[in-house]
Amino acid sequence: MTISTTTIINSYSGDGSTTAFTYTFKITDQDDIEVLIRSNDGTETTKTITTHYTVSGVGNAGGGTVTFTSGNIPTSTQTVVLRRSTPQTQTMDLIDNDPMSADTIETAHDKAIAISQELQEQVNRSIKFSRTNTYTSSEFTVDAATRSNKILAFDSSGEIAVTQELGTYKGNWTTATAYYGRDLVKDSSNNNIYICITAHTSSGAVPISSNADSAKWSLLVDAASATSSASAAATSATNASNSATAAAASEAAAATSESNALSYKTDAETAKTASETAQTAAENAQAAAEAALDTFDDKFLGAKATDPTLDNDGNALQDGALYFDTTNDIMKVYDLSNTTWRQLTLTSANQANVNTVAGQISPTNNIATVAGINSEITTVAGDSADIQTLAAISGLDALAGATADITNVSNNLGEVQNFAQVYRISATAPTTSLDVGDLWFDTTNNVMKVYGSGGFVTAASSINGTANRHKFTATSGQTTFTVDDDGNNLAYDAPYLDTYLNGVKLVNTLDFTATSGTSIVLASGAATNDILEVVAYGTFELANFSINDANDVSTAGITDGQVLTWNASSSTFQAGNASSAEVYGFNKDASGNLIVTTTDGGNDNISSATYASFDDVLFAASGFTFSLSNGDLIATI
Repeated sequence: MTISTTTIINSYSGDGSTTAFTYTFKITDQDDIEVLIRSNDGTETTKTITTHYTVSGVGNAGGGTVTFTSGNIPTSTQTVVLRRSTPQTQTMDLIDNDPMSADTIETAHDKAIAISQELQEQVNRSIKFSRTNTYTSSEFTVDAATRSNKILAFDSSGEIAVTQELGTYKGNWTTATAYYGRDLVKDSSNNNIYICITAHTSSGAVPISSNADSAKWSLLVDAASATSSASAAATSATNASNSATAAAASEAAAATSESNALSYKTDAETAKTASETAQTAAENAQAAAEAALDTFDDKFLGAKATDPTLDNDGNALQDGALYFDTTNDIMKVYDLSNTTWRQLTLTSANQANVNTVAGQISPTNNIATVAGINSEITTVAGDSADIQTLAAISGLDALAGATADITNVSNNLGEVQNFAQVYRISATAPTTSLDVGDLWFDTTNNVMKVYGSGGFVTAASSINGTANRHKFTATSGQTTFTVDDDGNNLAYDAPYLDTYLNGVKLVNTLDFTATSGTSIVLASGAATNDILEVVAYGTFELANFSINDANDVSTAGITDGQVLTWNASSSTFQAGNASSAEVYGFNKDASGNLIVTTTDGGNDNISSATYASFDDVLFAASGFTFSLSNGDLIATI
C-alpha cells in the first residue's frame, strides 16, 4: 500500500481516568511507536512497552490504540505524545534471478518514506536559516572547555559564534516600542535591569513587574531590593546612634541616682544623730547601742553560701555572730561554746509577740504612765510579802536603787516622746508630723523605710553588703545567667546593678532584663566564652530572731549574757542563759497581772498585785541584767 499522510505524531491531554489513546499512522511493528509523557514543568519521560502500555492495530493503514496499564494512567497534569519511530535499517534481501513481488518492493519503499518523514520532523524542530538567507558556515571549532558557561550568538559577519554577550542595552523601557529577545532595559521607576525573553511591542507603564507584559521580561539586577537594603542599613545606623544616646541618658540617670543615694545617706546620718540625742535620757541603753554598732561588723557577717570559719576581719568568730545562709535562705547564729552554727527560726506566735513589743514603743501615753507611777512604786516597795518572794532572785536588789534612772527618764520625757515621732511602726505609711530622716517599719512588708524629700524609701535590703561581683563565662547562644563561675547564686535588688559584656556596659531593659532578683536575661544570645560581669548593689536588713530554750540556773545572781526567766515550780524569777538572738517579754495581762513570756511561747502569771501598774513591755537580750533596787524592777547593762 502507499503512505498518503505525513502525520507521524498524535498528542493528547491526560485526565487521570482515560487509558486508551489512538494513533493515526501505520506502523509495521509494535516497537515502531514511541510513547512519551510530558509534565507541566517540561519534563519528558519515555515509557516502556508491556511495563507501562500495550499496542494494538499493528499494520493497519489507519493506525491503532495505545492502552496504559493499571498504575500508569496519565494524570490531568500530563500530556501523552504518540510518535512513530521506525528503525533505520534495510531488511529486504535481493537474490539474483529470484522472483521479486510488488509487495516486497512496496514495503521497502514505505519504510524508506517513513524514515524520511521522521527525519523531516526532527529537521522541522531544528534551528534553521531561512531559504533566502546565506551564511558561510554554521560550525564552530572551540572545544568544550572554551564553550563552558558561554552562549551562542552571531558575530559581526552574521556567523554563529560562542560568546559571552548577554544582549543589547536599549536604555530605559518605553511604551509602544518593539523589543526582541535578549534586549536589555532599565525600569526607570526602581532602576531594576530586565532582559527580554519574548519579542513583543511594549504597552502600559512601569514598573515592569506589574506590567501586562511582565512575563516577557526576566529580572537581571534587583536594584530595588538593594536600595531597600541600603535604606535598612541606614535605619540600623540611626537606631545604633539612638541607642548610644539612650545609653548616655542612662549614664546621666545613674549619676542622678548616685547623688540621690548620697542625699539619702545624709538623711540617714541625720536620723541617727536625732536618735542618739533622744536616747541621752537612758545612758545605759545608749551605751549598749553604741557597743552593738561597734561590734556589728564582727557580729553580722553578711550573706554566705557556706558556714564561715572567721569573721569579716579574718578574726576568730564571736559568740552570737550572725550570717545569712544563701544556700538554704535562713539566718544562723554562732554558738561559741559548742563551736557550731545554729539555725534561727521564728514561730508565728513569737512573731506576734515581737510585733506587740514594737507596737508598744511608739505610744507616748504609756511612757508618761511609767514616769508618773511614783506612788505605785512606793506601794510595791512597801509590799513586804511580794518583795520577800522576789528577794530570792539575784540582782533584783540593784533594781530597787534605780529610782534616779527612772526620774531621769521622767525629766527627759519630751525627748522620749520625740523619739516616738522619729520612729513609727504601722501597716500603712504615716502621713502627719513627718520630718526628713524619720523612720517607719512597714509591718505589711516587714521592711524598714526612711522619709526623704521624695517620700518614704526602703532603708534596707535582703542583699548583704553594698556590692557583690559575679563573673559568668557564656556558652553559645546563652541568654539567661543565674549561677556564676564560682558557683555563687546571683542576687540583687532590681534595678540596682551594673552589667558588662566583654567589658562593655549594657543598658537595662534595652540590652537585658533584670527583674527577678536571681537571674539576668540578655536580649540577644551571647557567643561562646563571652564574659558577663555583674556588680549587684544592696544594703542589709536585720532578719527576725527566734527564741531558743534557756536552762534554769541558780538564784545566786544574774550576770551579763543572762535573762530573767520565770520558774513556775518555785514561783520565782531565775537567771537563764541565752544567746544574743533570744528575747523574753514582760507584759500585763487583761486582769492587770505582770506576766513573763516564756521560751515555749506561753505566758506565765507572776503576780496579780505587785506589778499591777506596769503597762509597757520590757525585754532583754545578751548584755542586759535585771535586778531589784528599793523595790523597783530595773534593767542594767
